[in-house]
Amino acid sequence: MIAIIDYDAGNIKSVEKAIEFLGKEAIVTKDEKEILKADKIILPGVGSFGDAMGKLKEYELDSIIKEAVNQDIPFLGICLGLQLLFASSDESKGIEGLGLLKGRIKAIPARDDLKIPHIGWNSLELSNDGKLFKGIDNESYVYFVHSFYLKAEDEAIVKASTEYGVKIHASVEKDNIFACQFHPEKSGQVGLNILKNFIELK
Repeated sequence: MIAIIDYDAGNIKSVEKAIEFLGKEAIVTKDEKEILKADKIILPGVGSFGDAMGKLKEYELDSIIKEAVNQDIPFLGICLGLQLLFASSDESKGIEGLGLLKGRIKAIPARDDLKIPHIGWNSLELSNDGKLFKGIDNESYVYFVHSFYLKAEDEAIVKASTEYGVKIHASVEKDNIFACQFHPEKSGQVGLNILKNFIELK
């Protein structure tokens, strides 16, 4: 069973549908027991870093997420869910993130020829043998919606990057933590294959 963490941050239904399409049971929940007994956990999300962290703390999900990671349950952050895994974001100065991974969440630099937020399909440059990208071709296209991006401290955890005015670390993996800045649930067959790889992790 896959637990999808519900903290009022939107985009949960499409993740749930994608997991069920792949033949795996999904439960959308805030309940600690349900989350900690799950085979895998997904933290989706759209919206602002500060608001999202406020909701996670309000529902005491911040401590539950840290406990789940400590228990080695495979954990996937999607979009804002990736950003929340880090200590802070330029979007919400002074707001403390989960701090499970090291890096900076920075604003995509403004440029006359680029629209922000970055909305649309971009190709991935794969690196470092990511488990999520088993069987995925280099330069496969996935769907992004974001104004802030990750610059990871340790390049070794970066499994996919993309370019949008700046190099964006689009996916990271460390131990049982996995995260994608893009939306696999909205990325067609490539995205479904990425989610399938997560589901099938041992």
